[in-house]
Amino acid sequence: MGPNGTGKSTLASALMGHPKYEVTDGKVWLNGEDVLEMEVDERALAGLFLAMQYPSEIAGVSNSDFLRSAINARRGEGNEISLIKFIRQMESKMKELEMNPEFAHRYLNEGFSGGEKKRNEILQMLMLDPKIVVLDEIDSGLDIDALRIVANGVNAMKSEDRGFLIITHYQRLLNYITPDYVHVMMQGRIVKSGGPELAERLEAEGYDWIKEELGITDETVGQDA
Repeated sequence: MGPNGTGKSTLASALMGHPKYEVTDGKVWLNGEDVLEMEVDERALAGLFLAMQYPSEIAGVSNSDFLRSAINARRGEGNEISLIKFIRQMESKMKELEMNPEFAHRYLNEGFSGGEKKRNEILQMLMLDPKIVVLDEIDSGLDIDALRIVANGVNAMKSEDRGFLIITHYQRLLNYITPDYVHVMMQGRIVKSGGPELAERLEAEGYDWIKEELGITDETVGQDA
C-alpha cells in the first residue's frame, strides 16, 4: 500500500523484467536463483506472474489460444496439454469466475470492460498456476460483486507453496483477502510494516500520520519512486 507515485507498480514491473526499468543494486531470489539475471520469459517459466493494472488488448489472438499457448510454453515441448483437458479446465475456471463462456473465443481483452479485463487476469492466474503472484491493483474498476468473485479466485489459490504480492489502495479488497503482512511504500521504499490492522488504520486515517512520523511532505512523497 502507499500513496500514488511512490513506486508500487514500478516494483511490480521491475520484478517481471519490464525493459523500461534497470535494477542497479540488490538481488531478487526465487528458489535459490537470481530473478534479475533472467529474461522475461524465464521469469514466467520460473513461476512469476503479474496481473496487470491495465491489461493490453491483443486483436487477432483469442483468449483460449493465448492461454493454451502460455500453458504449453510452461509445460515444454512434448508435454503439451491436450485440447480436451485444456477446454475442461478453462470451462471450470471460467465458471468459478462467473465469466460468459463466449469470452474464451473473443480476442484477448478486446472490447472487455475494466472489470472483465480484471477477471480475465485472474483466469490466467488460475490456469497458469504460478508460484509467485503479483496483483497490481486488481480491485480497481470492480463493482462489489466482481470484487467478491475476483477475491474468491485469489483465495482459492492460497497455499503454503504460493506467495502473493498484492498492490492495493483500498481496505475493501482486504475485507475478502486477509494479508499476512501489510507494507507501506513511500518514496520508493518500504517505510512501515505490520499486520492487517495497519491496513485498517490506513483506511480510517490515511497516510498523513506516517508522513508526520517520517518528516515527509506532500511535495516529496512521490520522489525517488
